[in-house]
Amino acid sequence: MKTAEVVVKNRVGLHSRPLNYFVETANHFKCAIWLEMSNDSNRHVNAKSMLGVLSLGILADSKVKIIADGSDEDAAVKALEALINSEFKEPELYEVLRTVPSPFN
Repeated sequence: MKTAEVVVKNRVGLHSRPLNYFVETANHFKCAIWLEMSNDSNRHVNAKSMLGVLSLGILADSKVKIIADGSDEDAAVKALEALINSEFKEPELYEVLRTVPSPFN
């Protein structure tokens, strides 16, 4: 099991567009991935579910914990952490997404 804590810095948090990138990236990995608010370790959601992640209400400056368990857990946590740290800005975003494995391989 691999975990990482990261602060969501983009000014609007995980709303529809960044949320879509996050969930789409999570779905490229085979491992199970969960997301939880760092201040609420009793509630974690499936990071591959838009509704699940949306239900956390992640705003700017929220600290979240990424938890992955499975064969590609290291790569999954690294990619999702980099995605959040990119603040979903275009040049950085595309650089991160370019490194994510294709689900068709």
